[in-house]
Amino acid sequence: MSFESDLTDFYSYLASERRYSPHTLAAYRRDLNAFIAFSQQREIVNWAQMDDLHVRAFVASQHRKGLSGTSLKRQLASIRSLFNYLCRHHRADKNPAQGIPAPRAPKRLPDTLSVDQLESLLAFPGDDALACRDRAVIELFYGSGLRLSELTGLDLGDMDWQQTTVSVTGKGRKQRHVPFGSKAEAALRQWLPHRSAQADRDEKALFISRSGRRISNSSIQQRLKKRALQQGVCISLYPHMLRHSFASHLLESCNDLRAVQELLGHANLSTTQIYTHLDFQHLAGVYDKAHPRSRK
Repeated sequence: MSFESDLTDFYSYLASERRYSPHTLAAYRRDLNAFIAFSQQREIVNWAQMDDLHVRAFVASQHRKGLSGTSLKRQLASIRSLFNYLCRHHRADKNPAQGIPAPRAPKRLPDTLSVDQLESLLAFPGDDALACRDRAVIELFYGSGLRLSELTGLDLGDMDWQQTTVSVTGKGRKQRHVPFGSKAEAALRQWLPHRSAQADRDEKALFISRSGRRISNSSIQQRLKKRALQQGVCISLYPHMLRHSFASHLLESCNDLRAVQELLGHANLSTTQIYTHLDFQHLAGVYDKAHPRSRK
């Protein structure tokens, strides 16, 4: 029996029904390719031969290779999803990955920029097309807490200038409306004339490259690193760090976890809660000032 047919059907299901992004699909393929390769080395030729001991042996082998707890957790989730699909379509009788825990990974807090670092980052000179585009990208990233794919996927029609909101297509193609502030609006309005002069006639993208077409994720990553280096911001800047900074700074000011969850487009509140660990000293200070039992 070949696993290929069932895997092809599973990937089609993830793309068409679950609406997973190409990036997520690629991660599933990597995880399951590793699992299938391990299974074939042990001369397993069908799903029925896979039990919990086999899955545990796979996890142990990956752990010995140095994979982190986070990566192992993701691989187990991919295997569970696959077998849930196979069981629903009567191609497997049980899910051997159900209930198998991954090794615990140490909790790693997200990296953020301070307000001063953001001010320095945005202080680069110039009003040419490249400077205006880079400034608008950073302001919108930080001002609206977007993911990289969400930002590069934006079209002109996604901007609501009256409400100062942007319509974002997030994970699972779920849409949400996120406000953007006056700084982002000013930067975007400075960028738009340059965009109009450079864009191909049929191009809808908000942010374009010098070629006149939609800008790529890698181009944005490179530009951010270059601007950080130029401005002396001594940190390895990556796009998601601006999203982390947006969430952290917002929680410092409002402490409304549900609101931040909505703005970030997180499906689970637990994902948003990691930002509450970033500013414990701030929260402790609020407690000391406000709670009757904290005062001497």
